[in-house]
Amino acid sequence: MSETLASSGNLQHVTTFCGNCDCGCPELFLDDVAPPERRVVLTDDFGQRVQMSLAQLKVLVDDVKGGALDKVVTAVI
Repeated sequence: MSETLASSGNLQHVTTFCGNCDCGCPELFLDDVAPPERRVVLTDDFGQRVQMSLAQLKVLVDDVKGGALDKVVTAVI
Protein backbone atom coordinates (compact mmCIF):
# COMPACT_ATOMS: atom_id res chain seq x y z
CA MET A 1 0.00 0.00 0.00
CA SER A 2 2.86 2.42 0.72
CA GLU A 3 3.84 2.62 -2.95
CA THR A 4 0.28 3.47 -3.97
CA LEU A 5 -0.29 6.08 -1.30
CA ALA A 6 3.16 7.61 -1.53
CA SER A 7 2.94 7.93 -5.30
CA SER A 8 -0.56 9.41 -5.16
CA GLY A 9 0.45 12.61 -3.39
CA ASN A 10 2.72 14.14 -0.84
CA LEU A 11 2.84 11.27 1.64
CA GLN A 12 6.13 10.36 3.24
CA HIS A 13 6.24 6.77 4.50
CA VAL A 14 7.29 6.54 8.17
CA THR A 15 6.76 2.89 9.14
CA THR A 16 4.89 -0.31 8.40
CA PHE A 17 3.34 -2.14 11.36
CA CYS A 18 4.09 -5.84 10.89
CA GLY A 19 5.63 -6.00 7.45
CA ASN A 20 6.26 -9.73 7.83
CA CYS A 21 3.58 -10.70 5.36
CA ASP A 22 1.96 -9.57 2.15
CA CYS A 23 -1.44 -8.69 3.60
CA GLY A 24 -1.30 -4.90 3.30
CA CYS A 25 -0.20 -4.19 6.86
CA PRO A 26 -1.11 -0.92 8.61
CA GLU A 27 1.24 1.96 7.78
CA LEU A 28 2.05 5.43 9.07
CA PHE A 29 2.66 8.38 6.72
CA LEU A 30 3.27 12.11 7.07
CA ASP A 31 1.68 14.60 4.68
CA ASP A 32 3.60 17.87 4.91
CA VAL A 33 1.16 19.79 2.71
CA ALA A 34 -2.00 18.74 4.56
CA PRO A 35 -3.61 21.06 7.10
CA PRO A 36 -1.93 20.65 10.51
CA GLU A 37 -4.91 18.75 11.95
CA ARG A 38 -4.62 16.10 9.19
CA ARG A 39 -0.86 15.80 8.75
CA VAL A 40 -0.49 12.24 10.12
CA VAL A 41 -2.06 9.46 8.03
CA LEU A 42 -2.54 5.96 9.46
CA THR A 43 -3.79 3.30 7.04
CA ASP A 44 -5.13 -0.17 7.74
CA ASP A 45 -4.98 -3.35 5.68
CA PHE A 46 -8.48 -2.69 4.28
CA GLY A 47 -7.53 0.57 2.58
CA GLN A 48 -9.11 2.80 5.21
CA ARG A 49 -7.26 5.75 6.71
CA VAL A 50 -7.28 7.93 9.79
CA GLN A 51 -5.84 11.42 9.72
CA MET A 52 -4.72 13.31 12.80
CA SER A 53 -2.40 16.08 13.93
CA LEU A 54 1.15 15.57 15.12
CA ALA A 55 -0.04 16.62 18.60
CA GLN A 56 -2.68 13.86 18.56
CA LEU A 57 -0.08 11.33 17.44
CA LYS A 58 2.17 12.40 20.33
CA VAL A 59 -0.67 11.83 22.83
CA LEU A 60 -1.32 8.41 21.30
CA VAL A 61 2.36 7.42 21.46
CA ASP A 62 2.68 8.68 25.04
CA ASP A 63 -0.43 6.72 26.07
CA VAL A 64 0.87 3.54 24.44
CA LYS A 65 4.27 3.97 26.10
CA GLY A 66 2.47 4.50 29.41
CA GLY A 67 0.67 1.17 29.10
CA ALA A 68 -2.78 2.33 28.02
CA LEU A 69 -3.11 -0.58 25.56
CA ASP A 70 -1.37 -3.28 27.57
CA LYS A 71 -4.64 -5.00 28.50
CA VAL A 72 -5.77 -5.14 24.87
CA VAL A 73 -2.45 -6.50 23.61
CA THR A 74 -2.17 -9.02 26.45
CA ALA A 75 -5.67 -10.34 25.67
CA VAL A 76 -4.61 -11.05 22.08
CA ILE A 77 -1.36 -12.81 22.90
